Parts: sequence; structure tokens; C-alpha cells
Amino acid sequence: MKRHRVFRVLKFVLFAALFIGVFSFVVMSLWNWLMPALLGWRLVSYWQAMGILVLSKILFGGFRGRPGPPWYWRRRMMERWEQMTPEECERFRKGLESCGAPFGPTSEPKK
Repeated sequence: MKRHRVFRVLKFVLFAALFIGVFSFVVMSLWNWLMPALLGWRLVSYWQAMGILVLSKILFGGFRGRPGPPWYWRRRMMERWEQMTPEECERFRKGLESCGAPFGPTSEPKK
């Protein structure tokens, strides 16, 4: 079992390194194709392109997924909705409708 886990970790590291390498090559190619022609900037090397990726990660926080599973907020809202009393549900519906937000099939279309 432990051997299988080590193999999975090594496989993940290999694919991550491969992805970073290919993505750096794509950034380098696009930069060298566009930037000198459009703005007159210099060509960049492979390692400079990888540095651009790292810098963009630091500055903009890209390349990451959302925290938690997708649609976690919907599941959480459904759990809250199930725990509400009918009076609380109706009050919630009216509050949304007063803001102009349509709510499900019970709300009438605005004319």
C-alpha cells in the first residue's frame, strides 16, 4: 500500500514538472512571437519565461482552483434551507423578491 502511494506521488511530481516545462515553453514562444513585433521588447529565454510564470503567480495568484469542492455553497445553502421553518422560508422569499431577485416558480414575473 505504501509503495502504491509513493508511486502516485512520483507520478504527480513528474506530470507537474512536465506541465510547468511545457507551459513555460508556450509562454516563451508566445512572448517571442508577439512582444518584439508589437512593442519592440527583447526576446526571452526559457528560464526567463519560467520566471515570468512565477512572477505572475506571485502577483496575481493564478493557476489555482477554488477552495473546497465545486458548488459547495449550493450544498450549504440547501442544508440551511432544509433547516428553516416554513415561516422563515416565506420571509426569505419575500426578502429576495423585494430586492428584485426572482425566486423559483412561486414568484410571479414582473410586468
